[in-house]
Amino acid sequence: GWCPLSPTGAQTTQSLVEPPWRRVVLWDWVTLTCQGSGTTSATTWYKDRQCWCQEGPDRLTVTKSGTHTCDSPGTGLSHPVRVLNDWLVLQLPAQALLEGDTVTLRCRS
Repeated sequence: GWCPLSPTGAQTTQSLVEPPWRRVVLWDWVTLTCQGSGTTSATTWYKDRQCWCQEGPDRLTVTKSGTHTCDSPGTGLSHPVRVLNDWLVLQLPAQALLEGDTVTLRCRS
């Protein structure tokens, strides 16, 4: 079915990615977890701005590339997570990095 996107509000809802890499790739068996103050049974998932799973679980295994967001009642829409299906991807850890930090990069093909 189709459902409209809710207003973004304060965006206190978070979409957490596992495995925790920037440049998320489909073939990593990606799992998204929606965290917000709403009940987990009322999570709405969107893929490319269209309803993916309405009032579903707070955890979703991604099976298609695209831009994924979630909505938790009362806390709004999460920031988007883009899942790629590219041939070659340079990945880095999802945490914030500062100049001088040691970082592990991963080249995937």
